[in-house]
Amino acid sequence: MESPNNQVKTSSLVQSLVSQMNNITLNRIGKMTLENARINQIFINRGKSLAELRNQQIGQGESAIIMASGPSNKQHDPIIPIKSSGFKGALIIPESAMRYLLSNGVIPDLIVTVDPHPTRMIRWFGNPHLTEESLKNDDYYCRQDMDESFANELATNREVLKLLKKYGKQLKIAMSTSAPKAVVERALETGMEIYWWNPMLDDPDQEGSMTSELHRINELPSVNCGGNVATAAWMMAHAVLNKKHIALTGMDLSYYDGTPYRKTQYYDAMLRLADEKELSSFFTRIYNPHTESWFFTDPAYLWYREVFLEIAEEADCTTYNCTQGGILFGNNIEFIPLLQFLETHI
Repeated sequence: MESPNNQVKTSSLVQSLVSQMNNITLNRIGKMTLENARINQIFINRGKSLAELRNQQIGQGESAIIMASGPSNKQHDPIIPIKSSGFKGALIIPESAMRYLLSNGVIPDLIVTVDPHPTRMIRWFGNPHLTEESLKNDDYYCRQDMDESFANELATNREVLKLLKKYGKQLKIAMSTSAPKAVVERALETGMEIYWWNPMLDDPDQEGSMTSELHRINELPSVNCGGNVATAAWMMAHAVLNKKHIALTGMDLSYYDGTPYRKTQYYDAMLRLADEKELSSFFTRIYNPHTESWFFTDPAYLWYREVFLEIAEEADCTTYNCTQGGILFGNNIEFIPLLQFLETHI
C-alpha cells in the first residue's frame, strides 16, 4: 500500500490543547497529588524507597517488557508468545494490566501505579466495597476499550479480588506517593511489597515547585513519568533497573478506526468542553507506516506520544515498540513484532 502524503490529520484546536497539556494536567492533579502524599506519610514505613530496587535483580539480563493495556491487546494477546517463549527478563506492568497477567497465571516482576484519582484506581486492585449504586455514578470502566471484561463489572471485580488474594504476597509494586489512600490500603491488605517514589510534576528548580514540595514531605526519589503510568513503567525499566532493551506492548496511545468516541478514555472530559456532535474536532488521525493503517487519538494521548518520543530519544537504551499498532513510532524506537524481540532478547 502506498503511504499517503499527509500522514497526520489534526486541527488547530488539538495543537492548542497539546501545547497546554502539561499545565492542564498539573492543574488537574497537582493539589490532589500533594494531598495524597501527605496522607500516605502514615504508610511510608510499611514499604521501602524505590532506590532499593536498584540493588535487586528484577528479571534476568538487560531486557524488559512493558505490558500496557491498549486495545491492541485484544488483537494480538501478547501474553501468549511471552509465556511460550520462556522470557526471563523483567516484566513490568501498569496496574491496569494486573488482571490480564494474573488470570493467565503470569506474575509480573513489577507493577507501577501513579494516578491520584480518589475512586477509580482501586478497581484495578479489586474494590471490596463496590456496589451497583456506585457503578451507576461512574461509567469510566464499562464504556472503555481497554479491557472489555470490566464491562461486566461486578463479576470482574470479584475475579480481581480472588486473584489478588491468591497472588498478592508475590507482587512488587512501585507505588507513587500520589496514589489514593484506598489503593495503598488495598495493596497492603493483599500483601504486596511496596516501593515508594514521587512523580516529577514540574521543574524542581522553579520557585514554588510541587516536585520540590513532595521531596520536602518524604525525601523519596522522583521519577519523570511522562504524564502516564505506561511511560512511568518504561522509566522504571530504563532509569531504575538499568535495562538496555525495552519492549512495549499494548502501548497504542490511540484507538482503532471505528471505535466509538464513547469508548475512548477522555470522552467525559471532552464532553465538558463540547457537544457530542463536535467531538471529532478533538481527535487527530495518524497513519502508521509500519502497519499501513490509520489510528485516531485525543489530545492527551498525543501529548503522551510527544513526551515519550522526546525522552526515548535521549535515553541510553533501545526501545522496541511491539504493540503492532498505534501511533508510537519515531527516533530511537524500533517498531518490530513481539516475536522478533523475543527471539533475540529472551
